[in-house]
Amino acid sequence: MFAAGWMLTLVLICLIGSAISLALITPAPPLPSQISPPSTNLLPPTSIGSPAELVATVDCNLKISPSVLVVRFGDPAKANCSNPSTGFLFLGWENIKGVSLHTTESFLVLSVDNITEWSINPICFSISDLGGQCNISLPLIVYKPPERVSIQFLNHTGPMFESHDYTLQCTVQDVAPVGKLVVTFYRGQTPLGQLRSSGIAEKTPVNETFTLIVTPHRGDNGSQYWCEAKLELGPTGPQHPPVEMSQNLPVMVLWNPEIQPTKLPMKEEKCLECEVKTTQPLGRGSTNSYRGGFLSIALLAHLINGL
Repeated sequence: MFAAGWMLTLVLICLIGSAISLALITPAPPLPSQISPPSTNLLPPTSIGSPAELVATVDCNLKISPSVLVVRFGDPAKANCSNPSTGFLFLGWENIKGVSLHTTESFLVLSVDNITEWSINPICFSISDLGGQCNISLPLIVYKPPERVSIQFLNHTGPMFESHDYTLQCTVQDVAPVGKLVVTFYRGQTPLGQLRSSGIAEKTPVNETFTLIVTPHRGDNGSQYWCEAKLELGPTGPQHPPVEMSQNLPVMVLWNPEIQPTKLPMKEEKCLECEVKTTQPLGRGSTNSYRGGFLSIALLAHLINGL
């Protein structure tokens, strides 16, 4: 009995020890990489926008005066940039050779002694206290009036004949910008046509040629053709736009005279004299004399045949 009880006691002790050892062994916490992802029902964190987005949340109200700056090449230029909004550290101008301006005030004046470049794009910018930037460009037109304007007929010299087509050519030299150039052809004080250049993007001085087809009539005899080149620079340009005129080109128009046959009474041994009158201008040389003699003979033969 004693041996059996001793064996039962040993078994109980082993079972109790195993249970205690199992209770003392606890699992290790999972590694951070083993942490389950958060539920998709959770709201995402608020994102931080770019500087431009930050500026967009602030009232950026830059203003430039004048809205378009028109300057003759070599002349001084001046413009003002202002920002009435709050929340900006300072103003500045950039993209101008030899000029670097900035201020902590709400306005900044750009002043250049003389403009010596044809392509300039001044930009006024403002830095926000949130770290962003806003800017505005100043449209700048640099102009040069035409150096010379001339007019001529293309592939023709001498008198013109009525109802024939002729090409007038107006040449404008050393003008900028050609995209603002307007050329008008005149006969006397009568405008005949107005043309614009197709070189809109060209900003440096160029030579440009314009043509116009004219058909003269006898009433145009003795008149003068000429052309005018004008730079149309808009309301912010000079009060009197730059205009250059060509020389006058006088013309002579020739036309065939109108002859009306008439029966005249004739007596024997009388000499018939015939005179042809015309307002057509007579030229020099034997051509007009031959033509006048031929017309007189033709008229005389016609009159004799009608008697």
